[in-house]
Amino acid sequence: MGMDLQELAAELRRFAAEREWERFHTPKNLAMALAGEVGELLAELQWLTPEESARVMADPEAGGRVRAELGDVFNYLVRLADALGVDLVEAGADKLRDSERRYDVATYRGRARKAPHT
Repeated sequence: MGMDLQELAAELRRFAAEREWERFHTPKNLAMALAGEVGELLAELQWLTPEESARVMADPEAGGRVRAELGDVFNYLVRLADALGVDLVEAGADKLRDSERRYDVATYRGRARKAPHT
């Protein structure tokens, strides 16, 4: 079932409306639910070595759990952005442009240090 981001947002909105959950889907509650789902994703990877985490999707059971948690994280993020009227693709592109400005290639290639805020 291939759908774009706007279609997914509409489907999530419909899903919530059919269950009369809109009153619960406030930005605060959606952000808290998103944080909880990120925690569940982290729990799936927590005790793996870096090498094991890179191969987690090769394990059907563990990979299935990670995929499901990624779906939860993504759906809550899309629902939160929709509730706030934020275009996620535009926000992501804006953030990438800002990061490209802050993290010039010559200074940051191969380095994991944080850029100063400007």
